[in-house]
Amino acid sequence: MKEKKKGKGWISNILFIIFIGVVFFTPLGTSFKVWINRLVAMSPSLEKQEDVKKVSFEDWIVVDEEGKPFDFTTVEGKVVIINFWATWCPPCIAEKPSFQELYNDYKDKVVFMFVTNDPVDKVKAFKEKNEYTLPVYYEKNSAPTELYSTSLPSSYVIDKKGNIVVKKFRAADWNSSKFRVMLDELLK
Repeated sequence: MKEKKKGKGWISNILFIIFIGVVFFTPLGTSFKVWINRLVAMSPSLEKQEDVKKVSFEDWIVVDEEGKPFDFTTVEGKVVIINFWATWCPPCIAEKPSFQELYNDYKDKVVFMFVTNDPVDKVKAFKEKNEYTLPVYYEKNSAPTELYSTSLPSSYVIDKKGNIVVKKFRAADWNSSKFRVMLDELLK
């Protein structure tokens, strides 16, 4: 009887190791992690009033996909959504569809900036494969300290006065009705 239990334990250990290998080291694992992140993504919420910080874009230089510098004076008096992301990041990939849906409806009212350090060709292939039209930017120097984070994705919503009113450091459902109501309030 003990030998039978030993054999079953050995097999389940091997299967567990194979599962872990697939989840962490294969494209199938990336798909699984993206699916899990979408499943647990929640709507972002406003910062507490005492935690709200003003951001200055004065020294930050980013360029668009054609290499043209972004003029930050154009965002004064506008709501801005900035998302730091990467093509290899499962939570980043998980939230992109909700960002695309939000962008489709708000691109004329909100300034969207999707900032990455990935190679241009990799980003272009990622966007084409997924049919994304999100505006991507590349940093030429460090982001303002108020936007500093070591995690991806990192997303910020900045109100018309330049205050960071939303900070989100994991995948979120950016197209939720709750977030849309919040965004509509910021646009008033």
